Amino acid sequence: MEKIKALNLKGHLLTAISYLIPIVCGAGFLIAIGMAFGGTSQGQLVPGEFTIWDALATMGGAGLGLLPVVIATGISYAIAEKPGIAPGFIIGLTANAIGAGFIGGILGGYLAGYLVIAIFRFIKVPNWAKGLMPTLIIPFLTSLIGGLIMVYIIGTPITAFTNLLTNALNSLGSSSLLVFGAVIGLLSGVDYGGPINKTVFAFVLTMQAEGINGPITALQLVNTATPIGFGLAFFIAKLFGKNIYTPVEVETLKSAVPMGVINIVEGVIPIVMNDIVRGLIATAIGGAAGGAVSMVLGADATVPFGGVLMLPTMTRPWAGAVALLVNIVVTGITLALIKKNVTEEQVAVQAEVEEEEIDLDDIQIF
Repeated sequence: MEKIKALNLKGHLLTAISYLIPIVCGAGFLIAIGMAFGGTSQGQLVPGEFTIWDALATMGGAGLGLLPVVIATGISYAIAEKPGIAPGFIIGLTANAIGAGFIGGILGGYLAGYLVIAIFRFIKVPNWAKGLMPTLIIPFLTSLIGGLIMVYIIGTPITAFTNLLTNALNSLGSSSLLVFGAVIGLLSGVDYGGPINKTVFAFVLTMQAEGINGPITALQLVNTATPIGFGLAFFIAKLFGKNIYTPVEVETLKSAVPMGVINIVEGVIPIVMNDIVRGLIATAIGGAAGGAVSMVLGADATVPFGGVLMLPTMTRPWAGAVALLVNIVVTGITLALIKKNVTEEQVAVQAEVEEEEIDLDDIQIF
């Protein structure tokens, strides 16, 4: 067990996902905007036969189609640093070519990274050839060995496992979908884009690679709804005669809510940190409700990012809108009910901190 912990498998995966997310965001927004205006993702853009919306959708689709390659390269780099980039990229492409999908990309990244470490450790070359190790010997040997392992050993069981998982999820009934969606929604929201969210993201992205769009839609709708729900809580609390936010928190909401609209949940972290328990409770309850509704109604965005821009990519946009609304309202009501009133003393202390003047005598110029 200690040896497995020393491998830091989870840490390498989360590092790779942190590299993956900007690509998902960029490609997701491109394809979401393109499809929202009637564009389609095409295999090839033939001059004179496509619109700008087709171009955007195709650019985004091309980026999302290479996610197994990106995750493989990221994991391999996290393990072996720069020498791991080339083999991770090539083995990721191999996983894509044989249809091993996102799971194949993940395993390929680990395979490439640890092969690089093994070659560094066990293969000795003359001094004159050491300069060739990172540029020629390691990329060639690792890509050769890892690629053949991916094609002839890993590929078949990965395909079988993926088909099994896909069939199992497709066979879920309404009650099971409700529970599954609630679990995804709860786990997606409770650490606001942190390690738990990224781990769930890796799982649901694997499902989307196999054509199951419901789970990742539930996750992204929770990310979108949470900051908006925190904003709604301000107005609901006013109806109850409560003041639940300090002036600084209100200012934070002014940026956090628009960030939530485009699927960036981290904007509410400063507010949550001031009242972690109640913030987590409201997020978890709202996320579970929204995730359950999303899965049961069949919200199925074809892009893994985009906030409200995901809605036009769904076969039933109203399902996504209802899930968003439920999540926002439940989060807002829960937070408004359980959060305590902000006292005048708290407001005064915060105002003093903000208005404290800088003492110029404390500034030193070196």
